[in-house]
Parts: sequence; structure tokens; C-alpha cells
Amino acid sequence: MTLNNGHYSYALVDRSEIKDFIEANHYSKSINGVMANYCFAMYHQGNLIGAMLYGKLGMANAWKKYADYPDKVIELRRLVLIDDTPKNSESWFIGKTLRWLKNNTAIETVVSYADPNYGHSGIIYQATNFDLIGKTAKGKVIMWNGKKYHDKAIRTKYNGKLKPFAQRLKDALEKGEATYVTQEPKNIYVKTIKPAKLAQGE
Repeated sequence: MTLNNGHYSYALVDRSEIKDFIEANHYSKSINGVMANYCFAMYHQGNLIGAMLYGKLGMANAWKKYADYPDKVIELRRLVLIDDTPKNSESWFIGKTLRWLKNNTAIETVVSYADPNYGHSGIIYQATNFDLIGKTAKGKVIMWNGKKYHDKAIRTKYNGKLKPFAQRLKDALEKGEATYVTQEPKNIYVKTIKPAKLAQGE
């Protein structure tokens, strides 16, 4: 599925198709451990210029703040476009993907976070009519090889055992090769979208 708007188009894609692009262009430099239910690519004249990941909220049970059921809320986990895209490109991309979620899923609420630790206040979310509802608590991340990882990455398990990456991260902390860094609170933005099934029932 690819839809056009002038020279822009977007498509629902497999995670593998945008992984390298995100890790090369997003400030986090990583999508390791990021759950992604829906992945989108943005193109200009056939060239990949942007990518977006939507997935379950990163914090366990955080969905309860926004919905009655976990499948009614999703988080915009990653959004990145190349630097020289025209003004409003991000708004166009977000708007298209929100409409896709509205028409193709049962999701009612989209949550995203603007991270001031990277100089982001959330202007793009304000431009797409997200509501600023507060801030997260101060947190901490693990710095390793120039990349930041959520502190829960060290606790991810499979069949009761730490995943290989989690074990490597834990070993790096024990050796002093990785360190914990305190982070400032993030701005929390929420967007309510109307499920397609309700629109059809009116």
C-alpha cells in the first residue's frame, strides 16, 4: 500500500525495511528492544526520506492511564526524517499514519514523548493537535558505545534467561564500559483518534 500526496508517499512496511535508516538518522541511533506493531516509511520520488514506528507503550501497564484495554492505545516510538525535508513534512507523515491507524485498527489513543535531553519540546506534536498532558518522572539510561539504552534493556528475558544483548549490556556495566546517566523528564503528548468502527456506526 502506497499513497501519494504530490511528491510524497508513505507505505506500511516491514520493520527490517527501515531499521538501518532509523539507526542512521534518529538521535537514539537504535531500535534495539523497541516493540513495533506498525512500521511506516515515507518517500520522496521513490527515495526513502522518513520512517516511523508505532508500538506498545514502553512502560508496563502504562496503557491503563489512557484506555480500558491495552489494544486501544499505542505509542509513537520512533519518528525521523532526513534533515533537508521541507517544512510540514513531519506533520504530513504523522497525519497520514494517524488516519491509517484510525481506519485500520481499534486504536483510540496515541501517546508520544518529546525528549528535552535531545532538545525536543514537542513542537511537531503541537502542530498535529496532540495534547500536552504532563511530564514523566526523571529517569535514567545506560550509555554504552555512544548509544543510549533504556534501563529496562538490562532486564529483558526469554524463557527465563536474559537475552544475549541484555547479558552483554549487563556485563558492560559490571566492567565499567557502560554507565547510568540521569535524564530530565520527557513531555507527554496524547492524541485521541476515532476508531473506524464508531465512524461506520454513525
